[in-house]
Amino acid sequence: MMNLKLLVALLALHVSVTLNAQEYPFKVEVSGKGKPLLLFPGFTCTGAVWDDVVQDLSKNYECHVFTFAGFGNVPAIEAPWFSEIKNGVSTYITAKKLKDPIAIGHSLGGTLALWMASEKTQFSKVILIDALASTGALMMPNFKSEYISYDNPYNTQLLKMESEEFEKMAMQMAQGMTLHATKRQQIIDWMVQADRTTYVNSYTDLLKLDLRDTIATVKTPITILAATQPYGEETVKKTYEEQYKNLKDYTLKFAGKSAHFIMFDQPQWLLKEIRLAL
Repeated sequence: MMNLKLLVALLALHVSVTLNAQEYPFKVEVSGKGKPLLLFPGFTCTGAVWDDVVQDLSKNYECHVFTFAGFGNVPAIEAPWFSEIKNGVSTYITAKKLKDPIAIGHSLGGTLALWMASEKTQFSKVILIDALASTGALMMPNFKSEYISYDNPYNTQLLKMESEEFEKMAMQMAQGMTLHATKRQQIIDWMVQADRTTYVNSYTDLLKLDLRDTIATVKTPITILAATQPYGEETVKKTYEEQYKNLKDYTLKFAGKSAHFIMFDQPQWLLKEIRLAL
């Protein structure tokens, strides 16, 4: 018979490990040594979206690669999703005693980094990859956050959608996200794997968040790397300059022949520009 003290000790260890696993609303994989880099993926993506980037950067930097709650195999959390993620990242930086970390964020992950930088100076630099200050404003004329509701017919439809129908929708969406057909299935898989409630809530959170005015308070240097497809550089430039007109210190560069997933369409260009920004 197992010694009672040993049994209690093992039980305590199990509880400790479980609590530690649930400590943050995300999973983080750390590799490399050096100045800390925090890499935030986009909507529904796992940290695997950064694999090629991290393979290079981890030679000189300590890479903290995030997968947010409800995406990949990370357990979902209750709403409000986006603010919980933001607060969790802030706590993580403090708890891990990360000194002057640099944030690199794609899409939703970039908007997260920008949001955090607008509230307090935790990052020494921020690199945004095809990320906006207000996704809602891109989609709606005369946009205001209060126009977006969580309880709406489209969200209800998404929550009720059968798996096969949802996958077809994901296939259509993935068509415009990368120019490489071989990479589209990975994007589809991430969307299908995502917890459906998280999918709805997190995207609604993103649409509601409008940082166009609040970024005037940002003191952190920002580098923005924007995709040019399918609208062309001239149109994209106008969009970004309008979105970021209140941001005091930023560098804007464009990825030619690339759709939203620049890391798939122009990996070498992206890595070069990230290294320049670093």
